[in-house]
Amino acid sequence: MNVPETWPEELPVTQLRIARPTDKLEEVVRFYVEGVGLKHLGGFESHAGYDGVFIGLPGYGVHLEFTRHEAGSPCPAPTRDNLLVLYVPDVAARDAIVARLSVLGYPPVAPENPYWAGAGVTVEDPDGWRVVFQNTRGIGP
Repeated sequence: MNVPETWPEELPVTQLRIARPTDKLEEVVRFYVEGVGLKHLGGFESHAGYDGVFIGLPGYGVHLEFTRHEAGSPCPAPTRDNLLVLYVPDVAARDAIVARLSVLGYPPVAPENPYWAGAGVTVEDPDGWRVVFQNTRGIGP
């Protein structure tokens, strides 16, 4: 697969947000900020009945949004093979993240796909969504 060096003009995207609801907003924020180490980038309260938080890597056009609605925001996790994969090239840094999450009550779980067990550690967030901490550089240059 050839990956273009520049972004195609026909797709002038400047950011990517992955958004999902939760009934456990505080726990999810603690998991991703205190446990994983991502940054709290902003958020909002009482917007049409929603509270929300943006979490991600500062300076990057990719972030997560978690929202809670005043009437409830149940968020059953999808299959065990729906994953958020974070590439952590330094194995000691990866293991430190996994240790922090374990202390917070989120120990590693066996991945559904055995590929992720080779260089990764899988952990379920408070809603049961799976995050893989993969000890590689990821794709690209």
